[in-house]
Amino acid sequence: MMVLPFIGLAGSAAAALAGRRGIAIGLWLVSLIGTLALLSAHATSALNLNF
Repeated sequence: MMVLPFIGLAGSAAAALAGRRGIAIGLWLVSLIGTLALLSAHATSALNLNF
């Protein structure tokens, strides 16, 4: 699941190199939102630690 934002960023870089600025910005924004959503899901989950 965590690989999806990185695939989006790689696609964004490929689109930027191909001269597709709009697609590159769109993929970058979608990847940013996906990364923030995954961070939010991981940051709010509790850790069950037993010492």
